[in-house]
Amino acid sequence: MPMPRSDRRVSHAARASRAAVAALGAAGLIALAAAPAAFADDAEPDLVVSGVKPVAGLKPGGTFDVPAVVANKGTATAGKVWITYGVTRGLDFAEVPSNCWTQHVRSYDEMPERWTAVCEYDRSVQPGVLYTPETPLRVKALDRALDDQLRVKVDWNAPSPDENGEDPVPGTAPAVKLAETHTGVAGSKRIVDVPVTTVNTADFQVTGAALQGSVGETVPMKLRFTNAGPAWVMSTTVKVVVTPPAGTSVVKVASFCRADGHAYSCGMRQPAYNEGGHENYTFQLRIDKRVPQAKGSVALSTEPRPFDPDKTNDKADITLDVPGGDPTGTPSGPTDSPTAAPTSGSTGGSTSGSTGGSAGGSAGATGGSSTPADDGTTPPDGNLAATGSPALPIAGAAAAAMAAGVGTLVLVRRRRNQNPS
Repeated sequence: MPMPRSDRRVSHAARASRAAVAALGAAGLIALAAAPAAFADDAEPDLVVSGVKPVAGLKPGGTFDVPAVVANKGTATAGKVWITYGVTRGLDFAEVPSNCWTQHVRSYDEMPERWTAVCEYDRSVQPGVLYTPETPLRVKALDRALDDQLRVKVDWNAPSPDENGEDPVPGTAPAVKLAETHTGVAGSKRIVDVPVTTVNTADFQVTGAALQGSVGETVPMKLRFTNAGPAWVMSTTVKVVVTPPAGTSVVKVASFCRADGHAYSCGMRQPAYNEGGHENYTFQLRIDKRVPQAKGSVALSTEPRPFDPDKTNDKADITLDVPGGDPTGTPSGPTDSPTAAPTSGSTGGSTSGSTGGSAGGSAGATGGSSTPADDGTTPPDGNLAATGSPALPIAGAAAAAMAAGVGTLVLVRRRRNQNPS
């Protein structure tokens, strides 16, 4: 059955009636959409906080109070108030009132580890009036404190615990009330962040490596960055600069590292900056040729670090010992050694690609070496170095098979010519 037409003619009156209804409906929708916007700003409280100032010159074990002045810049009264205090991992709360709960939040999304205290005040906050806790919350500096951060936030709705944190813990100290105050001024922000600085040090240091192997062998180079403390460091631009020994080439690059000229620049994860934290860097090096007393280095970059006065451990050597052999790159040892695989037609026991230390042919020159299992490193160009080419044997086998097939075809044709059907 065909579908009915949707373009049937209607009367002029019907058209006018429908147009009027549509116009009224549109006007009503516009009015309804505008109404919430007109009332929203006036109907809700607008809480702000002030009185939170930077803190400097603390010593580990010292404390300070956090004065917080709450104001309502809106026209509606807030039935309750919640003040959230957040501190980074060098700080902690000295004592927590029973009308508050605390939560430990682990590091995630490049954010440092921190503690929060959420305090509920069962007190209405009128517009134009200033309020402050009767007893300010007290914060203490831990032994690992250095450059930390304090955050104070005010809400008129109850904040939820952080999904990445541990279970909230209720406070045990006497409850604290919110009282009117005539000191201070109204702020302009709902969230205020200020720095908290403690007089302390952090010893950044690096550890080198002593390598040994034969020409053509691939060896792991394991290096380390360590923050020996006692303080943690929240933010820094320090890098680890790795210069491999002469006569080697990098087969795999360590995680968090990238090529920078003849060296490699390496970063690290935030936990490495914690006191006692570290970052390991494992490279895979191929020994291309023997260079007497070859030496590389691992060092911290040269950005100023006033918190780290000990510069004696900012650099370490990477040594390479290639016993015996020809400095030009010929492996040591007899030609029939199981770790050296002479190539077809070679004389004097030299192995394919071993002379000259070329990057493309030195891999696999000793036959018995192998690249260790994957340890998080990445190839410098996205691919592993060549470990030998099977292309020639395969091509030879293919050519032999083709020749045999042609010979068989010729033989069959000859037999057919001699014995026609």
